Amino acid sequence: MTCEIDRLSPHQDAFYAALMQAHDGLDPDESHALNARLVLLMANRIGDVAALKELLETARGYSPD
Repeated sequence: MTCEIDRLSPHQDAFYAALMQAHDGLDPDESHALNARLVLLMANRIGDVAALKELLETARGYSPD
């Protein structure tokens, strides 16, 4: 799966800032736990297991190069 439509545009920076603010003051374990909860909440919102599996594969295969 590729990321088709940028549904955050033009608010990507606002979401990133909110995500970073949510992590402020957390130690690494707390930050990982927050990310895990966020993933589960987003997965529940999406609700399509096949789409979620494709997203996992895409995220796992992502390379910034």
